[in-house]
Amino acid sequence: MQPKTKYGQNFLIDLNILDILARGADLQRTDVILEVGTGMGSLTKRIAPHVGHMITIEIDRELQVLAARELEENTNVTMLTFDALRNKNHLRDEVMETVREKLALFPGARFKLVANLPYNVATPIISNLLSVDPLPERMVVTIQKELAERIVSPPSCKDYSALTIWMQSQCDCEILRNLPPTVFWPRPRVDSSILRIIPNAAKRERIVDLDYFHKTLRALFFHRRKFLRSQLATATQDHLSKPQVDEILAKLQFSESLRAEQLSVEQIIDLLEESRRLTPPPQAD
Repeated sequence: MQPKTKYGQNFLIDLNILDILARGADLQRTDVILEVGTGMGSLTKRIAPHVGHMITIEIDRELQVLAARELEENTNVTMLTFDALRNKNHLRDEVMETVREKLALFPGARFKLVANLPYNVATPIISNLLSVDPLPERMVVTIQKELAERIVSPPSCKDYSALTIWMQSQCDCEILRNLPPTVFWPRPRVDSSILRIIPNAAKRERIVDLDYFHKTLRALFFHRRKFLRSQLATATQDHLSKPQVDEILAKLQFSESLRAEQLSVEQIIDLLEESRRLTPPPQAD
């Protein structure tokens, strides 16, 4: 069978990498593991014997048939055959419905994502899993190295972006290993990384309204070469006046000549929380 490029299929063929993923996930007997991209079932087979239940999703029906044969002795594996994303950007409801169903079977169970993520779905899968209930206790994934570097980037770097802040404002993110193309078949044209993401409750508590934070953060970085005053005024133009923008910058002692990409994650949180605080409440119908 030939891998299908439209699904971003690059299969892990180095068994040592499977072990690194498993160790990074800190597997426990009551864990419920979500895998997006079953592939040939190699990672599924490595993890399933050590956890309570494993849910694995594969969009390719032909590949799912092959993986099912490989995994037929693993009775604690649920195989789902569909696109994990709805409209390319949102997690399908069935994914978390299945996760919650399996978590109910194991008192004290922890939910985790462990996957060799197809490159073309990595960003929306990771981002969406920060908005689900329950949150994953951790995510350990192989993704494109360029994406991993964006997620862990410090300020004032070209990789520092809205995605960086969205992830670091809520999680502890660490690259565990960089991977050459030779550990995959077929070989991708780029390097990959194993990234571990652990949601951090103390960080998340600083953000009162995640929807507001996410929307305004994306707008703030849309014109990243503008200066901060202009960036914030544009990002909040539908609910804040320019004098209010100036008030926020003065309170936080941020120079108008700064750019958002020069602010730390903590400073961005302060900026957007002040913006939210000054936002008028929605009008009652």
